[in-house]
Order: sequence, then structure tokens, then C-alpha cells
Amino acid sequence: MSREIDYGNLMHTAMRGLIRTVLQDVADQGLPGSHHFFITFDTNHPDAQLADWLRDRYPGAMTVVMQHWYDDLEVGEDGFGITLNFGDAPEPLYIPYDAIETFVDPSVEFGLRFESAEDGDDEMPGLDEEDDSAEDEPQKTTDGDVVSLDSFRKP
Repeated sequence: MSREIDYGNLMHTAMRGLIRTVLQDVADQGLPGSHHFFITFDTNHPDAQLADWLRDRYPGAMTVVMQHWYDDLEVGEDGFGITLNFGDAPEPLYIPYDAIETFVDPSVEFGLRFESAEDGDDEMPGLDEEDDSAEDEPQKTTDGDVVSLDSFRKP
């Protein structure tokens, strides 16, 4: 029987654990300094909870910003709940960690991007594809650094 280590899923779990730890710290202590988050998530995820009008307006994916005003941040094992303001209308959301596509803190140029198996075809989930010219260096975006492990892949 052949057994392999599933590095893609292990990396997903570790990165989502990092997000959970950061959000728990924010829930306990508030957002420090100029830190703020752009969180893009799959609005069609079966466990995502959001108002129907938001799901209709953002079919597929939605980016929320945690910065100046948020309320009721509750961090759980599988996801987090938060109330955000949409045009002076507070709306509660529940975002499962598995639904998160990107997590960016532009104040420190940090970012994570999760790719589904469909996005990367035969590539391992959670690892970003880069062009061959930048194979050994982390991908830089205007949103911050994106964690990439391409240089560790076997050819």
C-alpha cells in the first residue's frame, strides 16, 4: 500500500489556522495600528451565511474589509462570524475558513491565496502557480506577498 504526505492539504490547514489565530487576537484585543484585512470568500460555499441580497449581488465571490467598523466578531473552529456595514446597513456574516479564497493585510504587505483543485488543474491545492521566470521567488502583488511553495515542488 502506497502512502503519500498530502502537503497541499496540510498547508491549507496551517494557513487557515494562521487566519483563525489572527482573527482570535483581533477579537480579544482589537485591530492594532493600521492593520486591516481584505477577505475574499466563496459566497456559494454551503456553510457561508449571508443575506440573500448580498449573495445575489456577489454570486461566486465577495471581498469584505475589516477595518474601521465591524462588530460581533466571533471566531470558531471552522469559521468566523462578523457584522459588517453595507451602505449603512449592518449585516451579519458567517465565513467558513474553507470558503476563504484570499486573506490580505495590506498594512504589512501580507497575503494568502487559496486555490481550488479546479484553479490549478493537476497542481496541489493551496499552492500558487507562477510563471517560470520567477520560479524561485515569492509572487509579489500590490496586495502584498502571496505565499508560494513552487520552488519546493519536484519537477
